[in-house]
Amino acid sequence: MTIPKGWVSIDFKELEDLPCLRYAEKPDRSSSYRLLKEKVVDAGICSHCGTCTICPVDLIILEDRPVDFDPKKGCMGCGVCVAVCPRYNYQPISGLGEYIEAVAGKSKRFVGQDGAMVSEFMATALEMGEIEVALFVARDGMFRPYVVHVRTPDELLDQRITGTKYSYANVMPELHKIIRRVDSVGIIGTPCMISGLRKLQEKVPLYKKKVKLAVGLFCTENFYWHELYDFLKERGADLKNAVKTDIKKGNFIVTFKDGSEFTISVKEMEEIVPSGCHVCQDFSAIEADVSVGSVGSKAGFSTVLIRSETAKKIYDYMLEKGYIETAEAKLNIVQKLCDFKVKIHPYNPKTEECEAEEGKAEEEKKE
Repeated sequence: MTIPKGWVSIDFKELEDLPCLRYAEKPDRSSSYRLLKEKVVDAGICSHCGTCTICPVDLIILEDRPVDFDPKKGCMGCGVCVAVCPRYNYQPISGLGEYIEAVAGKSKRFVGQDGAMVSEFMATALEMGEIEVALFVARDGMFRPYVVHVRTPDELLDQRITGTKYSYANVMPELHKIIRRVDSVGIIGTPCMISGLRKLQEKVPLYKKKVKLAVGLFCTENFYWHELYDFLKERGADLKNAVKTDIKKGNFIVTFKDGSEFTISVKEMEEIVPSGCHVCQDFSAIEADVSVGSVGSKAGFSTVLIRSETAKKIYDYMLEKGYIETAEAKLNIVQKLCDFKVKIHPYNPKTEECEAEEGKAEEEKKE
């Protein structure tokens, strides 16, 4: 890999696959996490993807709140956290991205959020032997997310594993824990998590070798679980009685065990949208192997954007086995959502030079 200007390589046996980095400007060996804290977390652009928890001394705290740090753990100055963070030197990506094939699909084997195509992709990948384990986000009785290891398709018949939770989950920390113990793994994540994975794979060959399938979810924003739970409960919608949560046509919808529904405009939830979501412009998970979401498909189906040859091979196997029903995907609708996300999440940081030029221009106008 190319060493960025200002960085020097060091040896670091605990991460044998990583050409580790240490920031050379501060010899106190604590600059790595401070850079991440200053440039990403304190700047309000952290996506809570969790990629930085690769930290070998476990200094980074990822809980149901903004990312925090425990300096007492002793930063080693390796620079790993900064090197893999998708929001450090952040350049937003947007649009539909490149894809091999686009289709609307519905699983004949599983029940999911819409067409259950995320479950089907992972189940088929397991069946084909493409992956040994898939990391899924399950939910407890209060819709609190947690990560589970799925090794057989039958496990995906549990509807607490399938469906969207709209809350942050520790998928990346779990990936870090198991990466050396498995031969191959598939993960499911929001666009920011997929971007974190790609940064990780770029810097650490082990992850490129072992993460065989990355399924990205269409996403406008995500929430801290406790804030989402409290916000809805205050309005009479207790998630402990829910069976499904969904976002459609600008509304957050909670479906309860008795069949009733609670609906609220997503605009009214602005107060609990984390700051890191406000700068994200990637709706369609451009960097995934396959992207999945309900937008652009008829009821009961999922829109699927197949982006890699691995995903195409899995998709073709599904068709061959008769595991899915297909229909046409309306990509113009997906594109509208991609454009809308850019509109509501502007990110155009100005350099000091630009600000000086603008100030000079304003002064000239006054004269």
